[in-house]
Amino acid sequence: MFLLVFSTLLDYFSGIQIEKSKSVKESKFWFWLSIIINLGFLGIFKYYNFFTDNINTVLGFNVANGEGLPYLDMILPIGLSFHTFQAMSYTIEVYRGVQKAERHFGIYALYVMFYPQLVAGPIERPQNILHQFYEKHDFNYEKAISGMRLMLWGLFKKVVVADRLALYVDAVYDNPQNYEGFPLIWATLFFAFQVYCDFSGYSDIALGSARVMGFDLLKNFNLPYWSKSISDFWRKWHISLTSWFTEYLFTPLNIVFRDM
Repeated sequence: MFLLVFSTLLDYFSGIQIEKSKSVKESKFWFWLSIIINLGFLGIFKYYNFFTDNINTVLGFNVANGEGLPYLDMILPIGLSFHTFQAMSYTIEVYRGVQKAERHFGIYALYVMFYPQLVAGPIERPQNILHQFYEKHDFNYEKAISGMRLMLWGLFKKVVVADRLALYVDAVYDNPQNYEGFPLIWATLFFAFQVYCDFSGYSDIALGSARVMGFDLLKNFNLPYWSKSISDFWRKWHISLTSWFTEYLFTPLNIVFRDM
């Protein structure tokens, strides 16, 4: 919680300072301060032990004997990845001048820690969700029923389909040397549906619970296995994350390399 509160305060004040800056240099300072610290938290807490394990394995270090890089014994903060991406989206949009800096700290904190989508998305843009927190949301029977149906469908995909398929997949993948032929093929096929139903099921629950309260979140999956190409697949799988990387990483890099 301390980490999430600290990064929330940092990005809240950074957005205001970016908007108030009287020079490009000052604006860039607050922008990069926010981006670097957010990426630093994400790199240390989520990926440090992952890369350390791979480096130690490749170089043949025996960690038990004190060789190689040390591991960090720490708990991963809940929802850190999606909190970071959503916070960076806000900072980038304010820096671009597309989004006004949010002055109400409670509203900004709600934006980066909105509970239905905090753990695994969808990753919201500030221009899509911030204004909804200012609107009055009276109880709407149709939205409530629609939202609960979506939540029920998500629970069905997660509990009935994904968790049942996981029993077979885990049994095969945990001991692949004991299987050959069709069991391996079935496990691979089942795994594809397990991952989809697990992730899209959660997204349905997130969208449904938000809809019950009157909020509209971005659709995150759109029948990706019906895609006709790899690029079409990534436009339909985890749509909010794919569009995030496209808009904030791939497109700027493409412009940079094109102009070189």
